[in-house]
Amino acid sequence: MFQNVLSFIDKHSSFILTTHEPPDADGIGAQMVLISILKKMGKEFRIINAAPMPKNLLFMDNLNTVEIWDEVKDSASVANSALMVIDTSDEYHIGSMRETIKMVKETFIFDHHDPRPKTRLTGFVDPTAASTSELAVELACSMGVELDSHTANAAYAGIAYDSGFFAYPKTSIRTFRAAIKTIDWGAQPNNVYRQLMENASSAAILLQKQALSNLEFYGGRKIAVITLSMEDMEMAGAEYEDAENIVNIPLKAKEVEVSMLLKEKEKGEIRCSLRSKGKVNVSKIAQAFGGGGHVTASGFRSSLSIEDTLGKVLQKITLTLEEGK
Repeated sequence: MFQNVLSFIDKHSSFILTTHEPPDADGIGAQMVLISILKKMGKEFRIINAAPMPKNLLFMDNLNTVEIWDEVKDSASVANSALMVIDTSDEYHIGSMRETIKMVKETFIFDHHDPRPKTRLTGFVDPTAASTSELAVELACSMGVELDSHTANAAYAGIAYDSGFFAYPKTSIRTFRAAIKTIDWGAQPNNVYRQLMENASSAAILLQKQALSNLEFYGGRKIAVITLSMEDMEMAGAEYEDAENIVNIPLKAKEVEVSMLLKEKEKGEIRCSLRSKGKVNVSKIAQAFGGGGHVTASGFRSSLSIEDTLGKVLQKITLTLEEGK
């Protein structure tokens, strides 16, 4: 199953691992597992990401292994390494790390998302897996590599996060087997849950309050839309990462089939997050706007205004729901 991964690792002695911008628990978890594998194989490695880790994920990296890309400092040092792109197959999702693709010896993706149709990166992709951390744990098991308790905790966090704590459609017996293996190695599910789900700042709660005041329904309440401007973020005293889980809130309503969160990151850039209960493949909708993800969870960036982005996405979601009838 992992033959091309093993061939890639055997071919090189030094590796740079990166993930999408911003990083999430699955990308970080998979990175932690993969460097444990590389260490056991006597390889040199560095984790370098384009963006800092969200504060609520710092528990996954207690040794401060993760570095942030510095073009001046790092450009010369990556030339003798191979690049592993983790948890995305799209070079445009890794931020400033994209420039390293032309510097390194070879680039290889390790991912569980459906590849974008025009992606030019190759490697190992298994869209049937619930998370990339799940794949990384399976790789470790296939090689007889045991993880230490901290890495196991990070791997469990990645699996739990991307499977929606074992509730999303891609959750399978593989997912539970991988999770159980991490617990065998010392992962602590309760600790992970508290870190991921009960560790928000008071500003994040205030931001949720503001978000719900902006909530609008469309299409007979089948579509829920939340918009967050930079002013909303500033009023709550919140940081960009505090908005991450807000898109899931409207899905608690039985009528809602699709939830959309449009948040203004900076002037001229809108981030759109999409969630679905399954009737609408939001990955295809995100791909239409240059993004991607899963059938029930995806997103993209837009250079249009919030209003224009909303109009275009609503049109596609509405059409999809009508076709589903």
